[in-house]
Amino acid sequence: MSYKKLQSESFNPNNLESMIPAEEAAKIYHTNYVRNARAIGVMWQVLTTVFAIIDMVVFIQPYWIGDSVNTPQAGYFGLFHYCIGNAITGELTCKGSALDFGSIPSGAFKTAMFFVGISMLLVVACIVCFSLFFFCNSGTVYKICAWLQMASGGCMVIGCLIYPDGWDSSEVKRMCGQRTDKYKLGNCTVRWAFILAIISIMDSLILAFLAFTLGNRQDQLLPEDFEIEEKE
Repeated sequence: MSYKKLQSESFNPNNLESMIPAEEAAKIYHTNYVRNARAIGVMWQVLTTVFAIIDMVVFIQPYWIGDSVNTPQAGYFGLFHYCIGNAITGELTCKGSALDFGSIPSGAFKTAMFFVGISMLLVVACIVCFSLFFFCNSGTVYKICAWLQMASGGCMVIGCLIYPDGWDSSEVKRMCGQRTDKYKLGNCTVRWAFILAIISIMDSLILAFLAFTLGNRQDQLLPEDFEIEEKE
């Protein structure tokens, strides 16, 4: 048998499967999967942190609705804090605090603030759960975080739906005009914080889906007939 023939047979890809034992193939599969899963998991954690920051900004910033060129007064409203301009001087007078429910001009605003606040706390709890990766099964942690993110998105949906119910308050009508009513903004416009809240809903659903996918893939890491020894 010639040297070239021996060389071609030794490097034949069809013989690769017979050269690698099943256990060794399983270990290679496991190593490659872990690398890919870690990369995707890190990306998911970064995006979850960004989601938490978005929720905090949405909760704190008072730019859910605001004035336009046709409004009687200048100003803007958030979940609890709002500012309305003086008709004579044009100076803004600001009121409202998350710690003082009496200063919030509408019951709907109070309810919306509650649900958006719960949404923010849930995603913060998800970030706290990252520490469980050191102690618990990764698939379980991903699924816990997925449920927290879904609940966070659900609370944000409720907050966004309830908030326009408070547009008929006297303070909002003072800025937006008497044509303003529930779910009818009159001369005012929707500002960037409200739009960001809607975007965060889509963000939470995407992150929850990704977390469920990562969790299920962790549970189905290898076929049942393969057993991988734990790292020493």
